[in-house]
Amino acid sequence: MALVNIKIEGRDYQVDNSLTVLEACRKCGYEIPSLCAFNHGKCSRASCRVCLVEVKGARGLCASCVYPVNEGMEISISSPKAVEARRASVELILSNHEKNCLQCPKNGHCELLHVAEMVGAREGKYVGQTTEKTYDEVAPGIIRNTAKCILCGRCIERCKEAQGISILGFENRGFKTIVGPVQNRSFANVPCMQCGQCVNVCPVGALMEHSEIEKVDEAFRAGKKVIVQTAPAVRAAIAEEFGEKIGTPGTGKMVAALHRLGFYRVFDTIFGADLTIMEEGYELIHRIKNKGVLPQITSCSPGWINYMEYFYPEIIPHISTCKSPHMMVGAIIKSYFAKKHDLDPKDIFVVSIMPCTAKKYERQRPEMDQDVDAVLTTRELAKMIKRSGINWQKLPEEEFDADLLGDYSGAGVIFGVTGGVMEAALRTAYFVLTGKEYDRIVFENVRGLEGVREAEIKELGIKVAIASGMKNASKLVQEVKEGKSPYAFIEIMGCPGGCINGGGQPYVQPSLLPNEDDDILDTYRQKRASVLYSEDERQVIRQSHNNKDIQKLYKEFLGEPLSELSEKLLHTHYNSKREKYPD
Repeated sequence: MALVNIKIEGRDYQVDNSLTVLEACRKCGYEIPSLCAFNHGKCSRASCRVCLVEVKGARGLCASCVYPVNEGMEISISSPKAVEARRASVELILSNHEKNCLQCPKNGHCELLHVAEMVGAREGKYVGQTTEKTYDEVAPGIIRNTAKCILCGRCIERCKEAQGISILGFENRGFKTIVGPVQNRSFANVPCMQCGQCVNVCPVGALMEHSEIEKVDEAFRAGKKVIVQTAPAVRAAIAEEFGEKIGTPGTGKMVAALHRLGFYRVFDTIFGADLTIMEEGYELIHRIKNKGVLPQITSCSPGWINYMEYFYPEIIPHISTCKSPHMMVGAIIKSYFAKKHDLDPKDIFVVSIMPCTAKKYERQRPEMDQDVDAVLTTRELAKMIKRSGINWQKLPEEEFDADLLGDYSGAGVIFGVTGGVMEAALRTAYFVLTGKEYDRIVFENVRGLEGVREAEIKELGIKVAIASGMKNASKLVQEVKEGKSPYAFIEIMGCPGGCINGGGQPYVQPSLLPNEDDDILDTYRQKRASVLYSEDERQVIRQSHNNKDIQKLYKEFLGEPLSELSEKLLHTHYNSKREKYPD
């Protein structure tokens, strides 16, 4: 790292020469407003012009998000010329922006509103030409509203950077310009993963998850037995919605809030993760022993499954047939749990709290049995808690309901982190094949493939690999397609970093995190992951096969992993003929 000397507002600083002016100023304690630059990657195109500053010697004002620092640079943020230019840029953006702020689902997290206040934007300074509005709510996971879009390009860059598929782009020209899929199609009519990474970076309400809160409310009003389950990654982030620092565990308070919301039972999806490991682990063992199709590839991430069906349907024989954990829990609730409690499955309404917008699509897949009735994101759960007047800070720590599906292992906890599913599965597979317990896998970067890590399990004579984000995973998948993969088992997660960074998790935006440390945007995934790994280490039971409730479930109901009943309830199949651009 080479340092350069710069001046900001006449004061001397030393900064890394790889930084942009915007990054350097933020590290030195200055906040420059910005809308097109975002924390998940590089600036899109310096398109918003909200971060303009004056640099001595430059021909005009500079977009600080793309302008690199250099030795001796003198930067002025507060010069009258820069201040007025930034205000004019924001006022122009506001001129044709839909201003129903009170009803906007992004209320409280809107960066445009924050920036408008920073620059002192004046009401009605400019009147823009309105364009025809596109409101796309056809897709089950994501809603797009072009009336709120500010053309910052963040979503375009995020889709390309994280998933490598570039579903979004600029359509039309001039005042008619919008952001959307090709030909302004619905998200339902293009090869969109429904991962929600675009939602995570949208600074306004132009992209949002398709809310199912009203559907849950209706179930309560209808007198249903409303049962809720929460994914492991939710506990790692829910506290952020209530002002807690990133990396604050939220398990106990979250459970207490769910009890107060009136759910009939509050279960942990980690039980389903343990169940998935039993089925997926034994599936792997069966393939290894019987010279089945290898590598076996995990199937827990619906975003990844969507991607696979669109772009690599040839590798379906490699995909585990296991449903994802929350779908397994839904199936067990409406069969085993219902039978034990003499309940009619039709009277049960299962709600999954997930870090993922793709789960909303997954529960509606025709290949599934519709055992989950609604999926809420972490953000949607926070909205339900807030509207009910529950004070998060005053909530006690409570436990999940211990009713047939209550026990869980540390292996299931780490499902929410990239590498966690692999590690959990191998803890059980290793025990079944060797009779010994396996604790921790050390993954290493491999063969120059960015974002791909591998490990060798010498006692089993196999290699395994993990990847998250389709841009990274596509390299592994291509090897499988070509028959060149050296691995026996591959874990793929749709979102970079895994479920902790899912499209339904709390927003992580620099300007809206005043209480966080300077490096939070580089470490927030690690901070959330540490919540799950810490809980794993605290668990007495750390292997799925040692979960007493799982053992009881097989003894009393399922029989054994991969049994006929297990296959019926816990496994699925995939669609090899999904059209990328249906009419």
